Parts: sequence; structure tokens; C-alpha cells
Amino acid sequence: MDDEVDPARRPRIVGLRCRSCFRPEAVGPSFVCPACFGPLEVVYDREAIRAQVSRAAIEARAPGIWRYLELLPVDEVPARGLAVGSTPLLRADRLGAELGLAPGRLRLKDDTRNPTLSFKDRVVAIAAARAVAFGFDTLACASTGNLAGATAAAAAAIGLRAVVFVPADLEPAKIDHALSYGATVVPVRGTYDEINRLSLEIADEEGWAFVNVNLRPFYAEGSKTLAFEAAEQLGWRLPDVVVAPIASGSLFTKVARGFEDLVAAGLVEDRLVRFIGAQAEGCSPVAQAFATGSDDIRPVRAPDTIVRSLAIGSPADGRYALALARRTGGSIEAVPDEATSAAIRRLGRTEGVFAETAGGVTVAGLEQAVRRGLIGPDDEVVALITGNGVKTPDAKWFGVEPGAGSQSGGLVPPIEPSYAAFSAAGLAE
Repeated sequence: MDDEVDPARRPRIVGLRCRSCFRPEAVGPSFVCPACFGPLEVVYDREAIRAQVSRAAIEARAPGIWRYLELLPVDEVPARGLAVGSTPLLRADRLGAELGLAPGRLRLKDDTRNPTLSFKDRVVAIAAARAVAFGFDTLACASTGNLAGATAAAAAAIGLRAVVFVPADLEPAKIDHALSYGATVVPVRGTYDEINRLSLEIADEEGWAFVNVNLRPFYAEGSKTLAFEAAEQLGWRLPDVVVAPIASGSLFTKVARGFEDLVAAGLVEDRLVRFIGAQAEGCSPVAQAFATGSDDIRPVRAPDTIVRSLAIGSPADGRYALALARRTGGSIEAVPDEATSAAIRRLGRTEGVFAETAGGVTVAGLEQAVRRGLIGPDDEVVALITGNGVKTPDAKWFGVEPGAGSQSGGLVPPIEPSYAAFSAAGLAE
């Protein structure tokens, strides 16, 4: 076969395309359709990918997201960057038992182990590689927290300037995290949605690479690596259910796209995976639309929740997340803050995983779905734990009375250095 038409030799990346009107666009730092203002996404030559990738080739490579290069919008493995991905898929029998799942049926994709302690390292790695390819010298973002640290660290690793924009009331630990990598941190008095609009203007005026604005089509593809890894770790098969947090909705929908890409590449057998999303009740526009049967996602003007990492009142991919949950027989759960806090404690107590608030929302959403019969005891479930609790240390005590410590865990008031004092505190068995 001629080299020009041989799939094994064809470029894998075709271009960009509008998700709304399907207008094609050239590969470049652009995220919105000039015709209808719909979002752009990367288009691949799936026949070429199928001819160029195999399980054996992937398994022979080093750990990390780049082992799935043929399925990503990057031409070659970057020469510099952080070691991202290949996080563990943990068997969570103790947590599963408490929730009513059979042994071996619940697994946690533990992205608290990434370089900056969240899944955002995945999406930023892809965006950063594209920023270098496009010739940018400044990597920027609008962030509710985790993205700030991931962007700052990625920029430092590849030698770019980093500027991150965050809400002025963001948790101090998340601001300090970004500062530790030498980033310029700009607190903005406003909601995330207002900061995002500011970022649009700055990207145009300054010519900066905003990972979640003008590089968004490439950035979003990084979430697919969660799907690639989970399927490989399950022995190249898909689970029955995925439970994930929803902020913009991009993570939720791109994990589904990742499974589709694996099927198209001939790497896994096709099957229906139910997608269950979880949002904080105080900022749950997608969950509210799901509950009411509406197709309209009404923006939340003033989010009121401890789960700041999910506090996006106008989610860019909300309608796609809503459609995915409905199409697969899943749901979108709204989780009260008290349930989020309790789930963080339960996850730490049962499985030794310390999650931030988004992980608490995921576990609490999983619990609600099991209780409502949406997940059966024998379903194989993969729950995405997307960030580490060290950045939101106070969240685990939300709604807990001070000094509520006992044998079941908690902070005990100080005692004198004697066994009598220890016993009097009710700690002796």
C-alpha cells in the first residue's frame, strides 16, 4: 500500500472540530468555533491509531501518561516535564463493605499520588506540551486551586513563566502550593466564572497560553489517561460503573471518550459503562438539571460550599455531562457538605487515602447511588479520587463538634503524661 494512504504511516491528529456544528478547524491555540461559538475538540484518525498502537507496545513502555502517546494530541514524548500518571487502582474492600458492595467490586483510582497531588497534572502535561510546540513563553490558568499548582509546577519543569489567577478567598495552602514553584499568583475578587472571563481577555491581549482557555481542546484530552490507565489496570477491560466529581464536566465526559478511544483502537471490548457524577449541593447546576429532567443547566451565581475545587457555577461541559449520565443509565448526585466531610473521614479510615473535598464528593455520591439502587452489590465500580486532602485539611472536620475524639478516631483534648489520664480519657480498651 502507498505510504500516503497506509494507516500505519498517516498522522494521528487530523485537526480540531466544533462539538456543536462540527465545523473543522486547523490545529492551533484556539478553543471556540468562529461560526457558532461552540467548543472545539481534537479530531483523530482512528484507523491510523488502530494501525499504530497495541497492548504489547503500551505495556513495554515506561510508566506514565506518555505510554499512551498514540491516543493523545501530541506528536512525540516531550523531552522535559514531570512524571505524571500511572497512579494506582486500589482495591477498596473495607470501604466497599461499608457501602454495601461485594468484595473486590470497588476500586479507587488514586490520583492523590501525582506530582502536585491531583489529576490536574494530567491535563496540564498535555497543554504544556502543546504550549511548547506552539512557541508560547508563558503558561497561565484560571483556577479553583489544584490547577494553579499543576500549572506552576509544569511551567517550572519545562522552563516557562507561570501566571495563575485564583479567587481571592482560595484556601491558603493552594496559593502557597503554586507560589512554591515560582509562579506569579494573582488573587481576583470574584467567582471562578468571573476569573475565567478575565482570562479570555488576557489570553487575547497578552498572547499567553492559558491551559484551560486557548489550549482547552488539548488540555481536556489529558483526562482520558485516567480511562486508559484504569482499563489497563483492570486487565484491558472496562468496569460496570465510573463515579467521578463534576466541576466543568470535562473530566467526566473525557473519561467516557477515553473508553471509546480504547474500543476504537481495538485495545478493549466494547460494553456499556454507567457514569455517575457528583457535585457539591451548594454548586450543583448539572445535578439539579438531572433531578428535574431539564435540558437547561441554570448557572449558580454565588456558589455556597466547602468544595471550592468544584465550585464552577456555569460548567462549560455541563450539558455533555448531563447527556452522558442519561445515555448510560447513570445519574448526577448532589452532595451536602456534611456528607462530603464524613466521606473524607470514612475514606481515610477505611482505605488510608486522604482525599480533598472533590474526593469526598465522589465517595458520598457513590454512597448515595448505592443507597438508591443505581449501583448493585456486584457491580464493578471505579471511583476517581482526584486530589489530596493536604490542600484542604480543615474540610474533613466540617460539621464535627470540637474534641469529638474516641476510639473511632478524632482529636482528643490534651492529657497528662500518665496512664490514669489516658484511661480517664476513655481511650483504654
